Amino acid sequence: MTKTIQSLTPSAISSAHGLIKPYIHKTPLLTNTTLNNLASTPQSTESLQGTEWAGQAPANPTIRFFFKCENYQRVGAFKARGNHAQALALAAQTLHIPAYVVMPRISTVSKISGTKGYGAEVIFSGSTSTEREAVVAEVQAKTNAFLIPPYDHFDIICGQGTTGLEMQGQYAALVAEKPDLSVYGDRAEVQLDAVITPVGGGGLNAGVATFFSDKSTKVFGAEPSFEGGDDCRRGLLAGERVQAVKTLTIADGLRTPVGVLNWEVISDGSKVAGVYAVTEAQIKAAMRLVLERMKVVVEPSAVVGLAVCLFNEDFRRMVEKEAPEGWDVGVVFSGGNTTVEAIGKLFT
Repeated sequence: MTKTIQSLTPSAISSAHGLIKPYIHKTPLLTNTTLNNLASTPQSTESLQGTEWAGQAPANPTIRFFFKCENYQRVGAFKARGNHAQALALAAQTLHIPAYVVMPRISTVSKISGTKGYGAEVIFSGSTSTEREAVVAEVQAKTNAFLIPPYDHFDIICGQGTTGLEMQGQYAALVAEKPDLSVYGDRAEVQLDAVITPVGGGGLNAGVATFFSDKSTKVFGAEPSFEGGDDCRRGLLAGERVQAVKTLTIADGLRTPVGVLNWEVISDGSKVAGVYAVTEAQIKAAMRLVLERMKVVVEPSAVVGLAVCLFNEDFRRMVEKEAPEGWDVGVVFSGGNTTVEAIGKLFT
């Protein structure tokens, strides 16, 4: 049977979870009072100077965070649930088959060494999707290998969507045990109000949105705005998928355009409620908070969702307007593939 957009259902996510559960970690769901307080305090008028919200009264939402820490996943990222350079190499090693992985030359040292460490042959390309696709074609011609795409595929979307399945179950158990963690207190709900994930190729966001598509939870996406890295947000405004992206944002995991199948999900307003963008400075500020206040190691791509909740006034005003009592928000920390040296360069 051909797998189409109609086949992307919550039950498909559940089926994928049953298949991959023996091979992945069930990553923790963490909370943090300091970040809750920061998100639930209006930004200073000074911090809004020079932005599109300058001169306007800052938003004052109430937010309680629940962080799904996929940085603790095997290979250090959510993509162990679907596809990623290191995850693909690990799967090939497990099945005793060769793997050829095309990676941009500017990939972080830790990602390159991790991929090689699982036994894959790494072939380098330029940093744009067009350059990578050209090298992929060359490798296939030489090796007769079949291509496993990084995000634009039914099975990959389903695998990555299991992040949402686990998050929701963990949230329900956590607030049942400790209702004070929720904005609802003793009236704690069993359903998250919202979930926000990073958007690069869109597999994670499309998968999570698919899982929550029959529930009341709203799903949002987050992107870097640097050099047009917010292709998904711009595409939604234009009503058409942006097919190419050229950005050197520090959120290096989000430098790709949204895939075709992924776009069909994300552009459906009944599944994804909106996509928001943040600046490089805001990404770094969010990353610093996670490192210093949560003591959790994350890469820049992982914190764009948190940055939206903390700094994007459009998002914050929407929360304030829709939920005067506040929202319980699930935030996916998508990965932690970075190094001490890379972190040091960001904050020098």
